[in-house]
Amino acid sequence: MVSQIETPAQDEPQENVALPETHGELVIIGGAEDKEGECKILREFVRRSGGLDAHIVVMTVATGLPGEVGAQYIDIFERLGAKDVQVVDTGKREDASDPRAIEAISQSTGVFFTGGNQARITECLKDTELEAVLHRRFSEGIVIAGTSAGAAMMPDMMIVEGEGETNPRREVARMDRGMGFLPNVIIDQHFAQRGRLGRLLSALAQQPASLGFGIDENTAISINGKILEVIGEGAVTIVDESTVTHNNMAELLHDEALALCGAKLHILPHGYKFDLEQRSPIL
Repeated sequence: MVSQIETPAQDEPQENVALPETHGELVIIGGAEDKEGECKILREFVRRSGGLDAHIVVMTVATGLPGEVGAQYIDIFERLGAKDVQVVDTGKREDASDPRAIEAISQSTGVFFTGGNQARITECLKDTELEAVLHRRFSEGIVIAGTSAGAAMMPDMMIVEGEGETNPRREVARMDRGMGFLPNVIIDQHFAQRGRLGRLLSALAQQPASLGFGIDENTAISINGKILEVIGEGAVTIVDESTVTHNNMAELLHDEALALCGAKLHILPHGYKFDLEQRSPIL
């Protein structure tokens, strides 16, 4: 028998997506952000991290080229005026207990995760002393940003890998634990450029979350409390599955197509905002 999901009653409480009462700000980038021109997104990250007084740590754990990538972001953030920029590379899990890395995060006003492989981030940082310090500093108000893999790792559960340019099926997205900075969401990046709507819908069906965010390249969402703001040249696709009335996930074999009925879809370009608590665009 095909599974049914009933639409929640209007007064039924929904899972909270907004950040806790004490928090910093998240800047979540869809990848391929401008690094040579106006640098609109990276400029906003520096500004929100303290501007000319910003102390920024670049986390290169996701990339296989930490020296090259770290140097590139040092150059960009110093050019934009940050007071201090340093790289923390945790290429091995034991590096997440390095007192120098702990001290750097403790003194930072902004932490930036580069692109690469999001699985490396959790393999090296999850359930470590460095992760605990990151969450503590976030609760104290710092800005945490990530691009590409650094964006994918933000939720409780993240897309580790998957197929683009396809209809949603059970095996299209593989999931694993993320870093948990933003609860009850799924994030996908390089979204329009790699045709990942099917992948995001598959992930939402496998790992039910309140909202799914598909972030285009050179585009970001900033989240401060319950308000999301879009920055950049592309758009953000928001899928709200709290209204879903039916899916067939329980009956699917691996190569069979997913049915999903009643979800809401929003497409928001630069300057638009979204209320995470009300699950609605701010027009």
